Amino acid sequence: MYAWFFNQVLPGPLWLRIILALLIVAGIVFLLMEFAFPWLSQYSPLNDSTLEGAP
Repeated sequence: MYAWFFNQVLPGPLWLRIILALLIVAGIVFLLMEFAFPWLSQYSPLNDSTLEGAP
């Protein structure tokens, strides 16, 4: 699937396809970090603290 996307969907010579693929991956990572992961963190039990403050 990735080879098909790289060879058929991305235009231009090899160096341009590599740059475009890196830009697409960077865009996906940015969108995940900015929107998806913060939204999912409210449902994650990893951020729940069971320790109370010191008396």
